[in-house]
Amino acid sequence: MAAIDSLSIIISNEWVNDEYKHLIVKVNTPALTVEPGQFFNLLCPQSEADKPFFRRPMSTYFADPVSGTIEFLYKVVGSGTRTLAKLQTGDTLPILGPLGKGFTIKDHYQHILVVGRGVGLATLAPLAEAAVAKKIKVTAILSARDQNSLMSQHRFHNIHANVIEVIDSNHSSKIENVEKLIIKQHKIMPFDAVYTCGSTRITTLLRRIAMEFNLDGQVALEQHMACGLGMCYCCVKPFNVTTGTQTELRNKRVCVDGPVFDIKEFIA
Repeated sequence: MAAIDSLSIIISNEWVNDEYKHLIVKVNTPALTVEPGQFFNLLCPQSEADKPFFRRPMSTYFADPVSGTIEFLYKVVGSGTRTLAKLQTGDTLPILGPLGKGFTIKDHYQHILVVGRGVGLATLAPLAEAAVAKKIKVTAILSARDQNSLMSQHRFHNIHANVIEVIDSNHSSKIENVEKLIIKQHKIMPFDAVYTCGSTRITTLLRRIAMEFNLDGQVALEQHMACGLGMCYCCVKPFNVTTGTQTELRNKRVCVDGPVFDIKEFIA
């Protein structure tokens, strides 16, 4: 379906912690067809101090066709998100989408692993919910700097996922420990596929595990964009693409060829 440029209305825009805000907007019906992993391009307002020019790509945290709302979880880090953070209930926000290609969940899967960190968990929560709706078991490893920085746990607990929390402050989020946790869970009940977003280290680990155990896998990439429609070629990244027995380096646009890609094609 073609992307829709909608003038959304701010329902709420609240702080989750010291860094992240939870934005809820009301949109028209076509925009609610978003699939897990797809994104919207938000036209952030300008202020005297900050004048963002390009739209900001943002993965969907939740879409509710009943209430007509879409939710985003975002980190306030630059000029665009600073002005976005100032929006109040009743303000309007132009959003373009849904854009890109979302996650693939195959019907024969019985158990999937999702591993995310920071705002990447906002992208993975809808995926986990879609998997459970297909009666697929989900193990979720949630990573953060410390306990207060962990987010979205309730989304995974609500679907009865097997939730494992790892944090930097007690060293449980070390990549070596995460690898041990994954292999342990795989021995208890093998994974059919692995999914991630938000960390190059985690993506590199899951790529290696997917290849070692012959698992399917996908990664949702975060990338600076301009148009979000594939016209400007500003979000191009190289990938290792295998066709038959041949592997070649191929450039792809994150906005239209992704943002979800086969994890085995990922290049750190």
